[in-house]
Amino acid sequence: MKTLKYILLIFIFASSLYLPDAKIDRERVVLRNNVKLTAVDTLGSLTVGNGEFAFTADITGLQSFHDFYENGVSLGTLSEWGWHTTPNPDEYRYDEILKTYESCNDLEIPIAIQHKEGRKQKVTNWIRQNPHRLHLGIIGFNFYDNKGNLLNIDAIKNPKQELDLWTGKLTSTYEVNGEKVEVITYSGQENDEVSFSVESNLLRSGQLKVKLDFPFGKECHVCPGYDWDHPEKHRSVLTKPKNSSFKIKRDLDKDSYYVNGSWEGNATITEKAAHRYEISAGPNANQLACTIRFSQTNPIEEPSNFAIIKEENETTWPSFWSNGGFMDFSKCTDARAPELERRVILSQYLTKVNCSGNYPPQETGLTMNSWYGKFHLEMHWWHGVHFAYWNRTELMEKSLPWYNDIMTEARNRAQRQNFDGVRWPKMTANKGISSPSSVGEFLIWQQPHPIYLAELAYRNDPSALDKYADIVFETADFMASFAQKYTADGNYHLCQPIIPAQEIFHADKTNDPIFESVYWEYALSVAQEWKRRRGEEANPKWEEVIQGLAPFSVRDGLYLPCDGADEAYTDIENRRDHPIVTGALGVMPLVDRMDVNVMAATFDEVMSEWNWKTTWGWDYPMLAMCGARLGKQDQAINALFIDTPKNTYLVNGHNYQDNRLRLYLPGNGALLTAVAMMAAGWEDGPKVSNPGFPQDGSWNVIWEDLKPML
Repeated sequence: MKTLKYILLIFIFASSLYLPDAKIDRERVVLRNNVKLTAVDTLGSLTVGNGEFAFTADITGLQSFHDFYENGVSLGTLSEWGWHTTPNPDEYRYDEILKTYESCNDLEIPIAIQHKEGRKQKVTNWIRQNPHRLHLGIIGFNFYDNKGNLLNIDAIKNPKQELDLWTGKLTSTYEVNGEKVEVITYSGQENDEVSFSVESNLLRSGQLKVKLDFPFGKECHVCPGYDWDHPEKHRSVLTKPKNSSFKIKRDLDKDSYYVNGSWEGNATITEKAAHRYEISAGPNANQLACTIRFSQTNPIEEPSNFAIIKEENETTWPSFWSNGGFMDFSKCTDARAPELERRVILSQYLTKVNCSGNYPPQETGLTMNSWYGKFHLEMHWWHGVHFAYWNRTELMEKSLPWYNDIMTEARNRAQRQNFDGVRWPKMTANKGISSPSSVGEFLIWQQPHPIYLAELAYRNDPSALDKYADIVFETADFMASFAQKYTADGNYHLCQPIIPAQEIFHADKTNDPIFESVYWEYALSVAQEWKRRRGEEANPKWEEVIQGLAPFSVRDGLYLPCDGADEAYTDIENRRDHPIVTGALGVMPLVDRMDVNVMAATFDEVMSEWNWKTTWGWDYPMLAMCGARLGKQDQAINALFIDTPKNTYLVNGHNYQDNRLRLYLPGNGALLTAVAMMAAGWEDGPKVSNPGFPQDGSWNVIWEDLKPML
């Protein structure tokens, strides 16, 4: 602790405090980071959305060439309610795939694992794959030559595309058959709809038509989420269209949804084939505006018109940018500052569009499917907490009540495993059923997340004490019962079967992972503080666990990722995956069991040598947060720019990982958390400006309305 106080003094005296004389011109900063494209880029797809619904477009402004983009950032039309479940073919039951593992104190824990053969494999696959998120439909253009032949993407000439981040407006201009095409695309901000206007002489000649294609759901691991090969498995029914509107009812097994469309001007809709439709403009029209709305239930209202949706965006997006936190890097002299600003601005846009709904998002948000479209709850921290630190807690808080919705399922899971309280799932869909996995089901670091999120909600509004008390206390009950007391040493241990956040260790041999142990201490302490705030007696079991958690494992002056991992740094094979040991002071605040000197040495060891190709997008911000708390600001900023493929940020701002996972929103969220913390600091941290950035004058970051990190 003396070392930490010394670090604080260095901060105070060495810091160059930069205070702006006037408010930041936020619109100017946002607009200078607009996304601009002048060529087809399958990794440069652009998304418009509202946090609960999103539409991703290609270079034409719609989804005209979705097949061409399948191996890039594919073109999704996704909502948080749009799921498909294939029928259970043979009365598969969850209890068929449970396998019992022995823990300490002779505790037996049944786990839903992945089976590799026989009926159990079929049960495993069906539960993992269902429900899967549904692609609601392709909305694009069909381009024809003067002989009526369908053109491919090579017909798009001289494209120019710009996403106006300040207003959510996507503008696309290009030429086809020598004629100019201009398209403006918006997402509805009040409803799940996409609205666009197109202007071109090709409308008049019939060489440009709007297409609506509806797929079957696809049970795929990482993919666009559509299946075109089974038209017989679903139904699309076009009701008799009115003069300027239509309705299509979609049925896929027991799942249904509705597509309502409207247009302005003279146009007609025709069915070209099963599930495929075209909207054609009238014979003298060179302009067409359409709105397509997707609904879970049969809507009464017609879709909004283009002007209304334009106004929604011109109100919603400037309000988003004008409120909450903001950062301006224009006064920085480090050559990397403009790129960091670009990543920060685009990450705010992408997380608002993809991650601000009523449920935790999947890792690829509402852009494309990953892991069947299901959420990974250990990622909810990365997806959500940055909203609170950027003073937009209401966006984080939208998904927090969902934990109440799945509490019965989580309580049943805990009871099945002989624990108290609620055990939250790892990979799940809206109903909270945990998907079987030989890795994910052994993770525990998602368990304290609801307590952390609730604490951020309380810091913003004390009424959270009543809204989320059940979530906090039931979570704490599980955590306290999960920790087992050894009679040999009298300490509480986090016992196998566990796979820690650094997922290279075997479940049946892993005990006391350091990050999870710190998180247990912190979250249980917060839960205890909630008892005090509510005027209730402290929970004696929680307190016993808090005070009795085992010391962290140390070897050669370095923290080990878990007990017994003696070769964590001497064997290069162990220097891979998430360097989560650094999250124990960075993601987490300083706890009493932590020795800052040992953590500083551990951080230096990790930074000196790691297999960076095996890391993930949130690892670099995590390292930056650890470096910041340790007073190693130069290393903190360097961590944000580690040169490795998974630290790539595409032209659209997406955090590219590899050929399989071309976007990864936990990386965007982690970046936003890290830079907010580096600018605004953290509780009990140094009271200086930009404490996590280098203090040599090269990083004079101007910021407003950020919140210190816990």
